[in-house]
Amino acid sequence: MDDATGFSIGRRRALLAGIAGPAAVATLGTAGTAAAAPAARKGTFPLGPFTKSQRNPILRPDPAHPWESAYLYNPCAIVVGNRVALFYRAQDAAKTSSIGLAFSDDGINFTRLPEPVLTPTEPWEKPGGCEDPRVVRVGDTYYLTYTAYDRTSALLCLATSKDLRNWTKHPPLFPDLRDPGHGAKPWNKSGAIAATPMNGWYWMYFGESNIFWARSKDLITWETPGNDDPVAKPVFPWEGSLIEPGPPPIRTADGRLVLVYNGRSDGKGGYPKGQYSGGQLLIDPADPTKAVARLERPFIYPTADDEQNGQVNRVTFSEGLVRFRDRWFLYYGMADSVLGAAIAS
Repeated sequence: MDDATGFSIGRRRALLAGIAGPAAVATLGTAGTAAAAPAARKGTFPLGPFTKSQRNPILRPDPAHPWESAYLYNPCAIVVGNRVALFYRAQDAAKTSSIGLAFSDDGINFTRLPEPVLTPTEPWEKPGGCEDPRVVRVGDTYYLTYTAYDRTSALLCLATSKDLRNWTKHPPLFPDLRDPGHGAKPWNKSGAIAATPMNGWYWMYFGESNIFWARSKDLITWETPGNDDPVAKPVFPWEGSLIEPGPPPIRTADGRLVLVYNGRSDGKGGYPKGQYSGGQLLIDPADPTKAVARLERPFIYPTADDEQNGQVNRVTFSEGLVRFRDRWFLYYGMADSVLGAAIAS
């Protein structure tokens, strides 16, 4: 029997007890393969279990606003004061993407601004637009990564702001960098920044075939010396086609990082081909370039009709994760069409 996230009840009980058995968590050897796993330390990894909100979808397209009239999905989030600020990808009738902003006092009911805060203005953003935001705050500045798409190449970009509404765009971070899954053309996306420095650097996890890493001294200029040696590669059938980072990583009580990520099935192991689900990686700051453990099975995957059927079928795609009022709120796109939330204590 499954609960609302697709967890088995036995798995749910294990997580509630703070125990992850060998069927749930795998430690990684030097070759990136699963090895025997010790029990995880209580309260550190993995996060969860998450229960999908009964209010899902919590946001839908708004026909009154042409820029968000067709589809609305793939959100990121950050807590500001006593509210959750939610950035989301919205598409118009031509499927050009902009980024909207909404606020909530309870994490579920959102009031959105009538106009987008980020629209395609640069050559590398047209005609596809600005996609899939992820946001962190360092000091008094917000750093928002997003994907610029000219319908030929996807390029990882960065914008900065002091107030969440007015953004300064910076040129593509890696204008010539290729992803192994996309041939010879430049292709890089899905940047999740860790807000706390490690080993004297800020670190970012990105990519759409594997999870790669980049580092920066100032959060503006980034280098990728380890692009040939990914943090993680697809291992299990539910993620066998590709993996890419989700929300910015969360620092646990013992100082390690949990990175929620998205995987696409290769059609093996009983998972429908092309299905997007969510997993979690554990990273030790002593070596931010490698994952030391991961879930063997997804912790969230499509079950509801709005997740099974839409612009792209069978998708739960997570990009937002915040701790708010002593609970974790995970925000995700449902079938690339509407927006959902899942909650954990």
